Amino acid sequence: MKQTLLLASALLFSASMNAQSRLETELVAKYGEAQRPRIVRGIKQVSDFWRPSDGDSAAMEEFVRTNFAGDQATLDALFDRMQFVYESIFGYNVAIGRDLRRQADLDLGPVYPFDETLAEYSPGAHISDDLFANKIAFTVLLNFPLTTLEQRLAEGDKWTRRQWAETKLAETFSKRIPADVNLEAAKLGSEAAQYVSTYNIWMHHLVDAKGTRLFPAKMRLLEHWNLRDEIKASYSDPKNGLAKQRAIVRVMERIVDQSIPNQVVDNPAVDWNPWTNEVKPAAVNDAPEHFTPGAKIDQADSRYATILKTFRAATLIDKYSPTAPTLIQRRFNEDRQIPEPRVRAMLESVLASPLVPRVAKLIESRLGRKLEPFDIWYNGFRPRGQYTDAQLDEITKKKYPVAAAYKADMPRLFRELGFSPERADMLANNIVVDPARGSGHALGAGRRDDHPHLRTRVGADGMDYKGYNIAVHEMGHNVEQTFSLNYIDYYSLNGVPNTAFTEALAFVFQNHDLELLGLAKPSAESSALKTLNDFWGAYEIAGVALVDMAVWEWMYAHPSATPAELRAATVQIAKDIWNRYYAPVFHVKDVTLLGIYAHMVDSSMYLPDYPIGHLIAFQIDEQMEKANNIGGEFERMAKMGAVTPDLWMRNATGAPVGSEALLRATEKALATVK
Repeated sequence: MKQTLLLASALLFSASMNAQSRLETELVAKYGEAQRPRIVRGIKQVSDFWRPSDGDSAAMEEFVRTNFAGDQATLDALFDRMQFVYESIFGYNVAIGRDLRRQADLDLGPVYPFDETLAEYSPGAHISDDLFANKIAFTVLLNFPLTTLEQRLAEGDKWTRRQWAETKLAETFSKRIPADVNLEAAKLGSEAAQYVSTYNIWMHHLVDAKGTRLFPAKMRLLEHWNLRDEIKASYSDPKNGLAKQRAIVRVMERIVDQSIPNQVVDNPAVDWNPWTNEVKPAAVNDAPEHFTPGAKIDQADSRYATILKTFRAATLIDKYSPTAPTLIQRRFNEDRQIPEPRVRAMLESVLASPLVPRVAKLIESRLGRKLEPFDIWYNGFRPRGQYTDAQLDEITKKKYPVAAAYKADMPRLFRELGFSPERADMLANNIVVDPARGSGHALGAGRRDDHPHLRTRVGADGMDYKGYNIAVHEMGHNVEQTFSLNYIDYYSLNGVPNTAFTEALAFVFQNHDLELLGLAKPSAESSALKTLNDFWGAYEIAGVALVDMAVWEWMYAHPSATPAELRAATVQIAKDIWNRYYAPVFHVKDVTLLGIYAHMVDSSMYLPDYPIGHLIAFQIDEQMEKANNIGGEFERMAKMGAVTPDLWMRNATGAPVGSEALLRATEKALATVK
């Protein structure tokens, strides 16, 4: 029986090949020999995705015969139609998805179960299915080229903008994922995002054995962002800063190894000693009236159970992605367009740099003590002059009591960054500012008549400095989104090469946050301090990225792992990478802090974009300083579109993506800062 089936399959395959050969000959005769490469490629791309439900071989032949654009005028018309239709279809779905998540994402009141259900719905889940079913996808695949990363790297610098736009058109249909798979993946991703957005720690309820409370009442910090930022802020507290940092580290360690009691998460009704892990009813009440904990903690090892949800979401798609059958491959070859070995080498060039111990020694001298593990977040290189974080909080809270106040100040902010008054007004008018439920983020528009959204967290007493710093970063995203969509030559090229580039461009804004408050003026020393800050930040996040990469490699090697098994593996991975790259500098082994980032829970291999973003940001910032024109250079770069990273960077700065510029500048900065 098996031999009979194999013979039947072989005969069908042979018949199909013969039919394709006849069709190729027919179309070449009709359109000319010059069209043969396009004909061969188009027939293959259609046949690779054609299913029995699309029709028999005769139906496929007729489709190809009817829809092949064999002359330039027809091809141009098809290209123009697709540019318009893509913006409409995909752009409106961006807006619909944003609206569905509105209540879950924004600080607009309680989140009901139906809000979570709305947030889980993916309006674009059926688009791919529908466009394959009605043959639009096949029309694109028949007429425009699917390319590999290797092709884009080898040939892309010789392509015209039109050729790049054509490859991006076809890339939309490089996978054929069923709608039910898209919906399930979106649901799992939404559950992970909700878990992260509600994982708060009430800091006034951290107590030691004597009942000491180090943190002010009502302080509610989101993991990991706000916890990390509170470590940074505590460097300016000479009385309690060190004790606060050590307490936060103990909280972080318990989150990573999941020894944190579930009932303390987002719960001001209990006091918690993170050293002994003792939990008691709260001796003080600083919660809002009728407050209900919102954290989605329903089992042991919930953090790792949630990560496994994102892994399951990825594996649902794997079998429909023949050219990149793992999320790891999709992230590096398709999303980042930088091969994984090259990314790893860039990260390791920073981690293993001989500059690391030299910078560490400088930090020790500035602190007046030996380094402790939390000093991976040392931020004392930021030139804040005489201002403490408390003073900065007072300034920003007064300046921005509500999100609308930040919106009103945006034209000035853009002018200060070097944009012309006309550009500043255009950008400010184009960006919508919303009060975020989480730490803050940016959402791009999908159409040129839509608007990007800046979502920023504003407390009841105004926007604190951390919120302001994040808002400036997210504003950088929005400006990139504005130029890379509204001012791009072809819609299918909108955006930037990968997420690291949008992060890098946002870092450019964030690095000028104090100047925008009128508190710091650039100088040779401040530039050197900024370089050292960039270097130390890249050193920290490069290790975090390696942990994220290793955890995903482990999950693919152990697809049936339990949450407890994943927890044990992640803890060990974090320790191993710490011991290799950080223990020789900090002189402490088996630290797990590299596993604390919330991105590991809901963002699926996003973290490598951050260190790459640091490297790219430094190259970009250096070019802007050279040109002495942040606004003009930002616009010029953002309008290059989603080409390959090295091509984008060579056009932007004259050199490919790499760590060399940062390392050279760090060497120079060490000679300036004492």
